[in-house]
Amino acid sequence: MKTEHNKRGSVSSSLSIINTITKIAKPAAYFVLLVLTYTLGYLSHSSSSPSLPPPTLSAPPSPTLSPPPSPRLHVSSPLYRLSDINTTELEPFRVKTHCAEPIPPKNIRSILINHIFDGVSPFTDFPPPHAEEKLLRKKVAGWGSYGAVFENLIRKVQPRIIVEVGTFLGASAIHMAELTQRLGLETQILCIDDFRGWAGFRNQVKNIAMLNGDVLLYYQFLQNVVTFNQTGSILPLPFSSGSGLSKLCELGIWADLVEIDAGHDFLSAWSDINRGYQIVRPDGVIFGHDYFTAADNRGVRRAVDLFAKVHNLKVNVDGQHWVIYPNYIQ
Repeated sequence: MKTEHNKRGSVSSSLSIINTITKIAKPAAYFVLLVLTYTLGYLSHSSSSPSLPPPTLSAPPSPTLSPPPSPRLHVSSPLYRLSDINTTELEPFRVKTHCAEPIPPKNIRSILINHIFDGVSPFTDFPPPHAEEKLLRKKVAGWGSYGAVFENLIRKVQPRIIVEVGTFLGASAIHMAELTQRLGLETQILCIDDFRGWAGFRNQVKNIAMLNGDVLLYYQFLQNVVTFNQTGSILPLPFSSGSGLSKLCELGIWADLVEIDAGHDFLSAWSDINRGYQIVRPDGVIFGHDYFTAADNRGVRRAVDLFAKVHNLKVNVDGQHWVIYPNYIQ
C-alpha cells in the first residue's frame, strides 16, 4: 500500500510539474512567435525598401509647450527677393509652348473673322434691335489709356499687328488706332476681353446697361468703335485672356506689340504675360499697365519682375507702364 501510495504521489507530482511547465511555455512560445513574425516582416520590408531606416520606438511627446509659429512673411520680405533666386530654381517657371509659324499680317483679320465669327464681321448690322436703345452713342472709359508709352512704342516699332489683352470699353485701343493712322501705318488691333467686367464694376463706371442680368460691355465696346470710325482697324476677340491668346498661338497670329492690362492679381498677370510673350515677334515688344499700384509687388509688378528674371530680360518703366523689348531698340 505504501509503495502504491508513493507511486501515486510520484505521478501526481510529475503531472503538477508538467502543468507548470506548460503554463510557462505557452506565453513564451507566443512571445517567440511574435518576435519571429515581426523580425521576418521587418527584414522583408527592408529588402524591398533599403532606403528606409529601421523602425525605432519614440518616446511620447514632451508636455512642454512648443514655441508659437513664426509670423507670416510679407511677400516683400528680403527672403523673397528675385535677385536671390538662381537659374536652377527658375527652370520650373519657364513656359515652353511653341506657337504655329506666323502667318502674314495682311491675312490675319480675315482668318479671325472666318474662324471666330463664321465669316461675318461683328460690326455687320450693328447694333442689334434688342440692345440698340440701351447703348450710349459714346461711353469711353479706362485707366492709363492715353499714356505717352503708346505713341513712344508705336513710333519705335511701327507695328502691323497689336494685341491688347484687357480692353474694357476700348479707350486705349481706339487711341492706338488713331495714333497708327496719324503715322500712316496700316495696323490691325486685336482686342482680347471677355467683356464681363468684374464684380461691382458698375459702381465705378456708371451708365453701363444690363439686359437680363447681362452687362452690355461688349455691345458698348462695339458702339464706341463704330462711333470713332475704327471698325476697319479694331477687331474684338470676346474670350478670356487664356483662351484668346491660346487661339492666336494655335493659328500662328503673332504681334509686334502685345499689351497686357487685364487681371491685376499675380496669377492673372503671370499667366497673361507668359501667354502673350509666346506670340511676340522676335523684334516685338510686350508691355502693360499698373506696374505701380497699391498692391506693390504682390500683383502685376511681382509677375513682371519674375518673368524678366526667368527670361533674363530688363524691365523698363514708362509712366505707370512696364515695357520689355530687345536691347537694340532701347
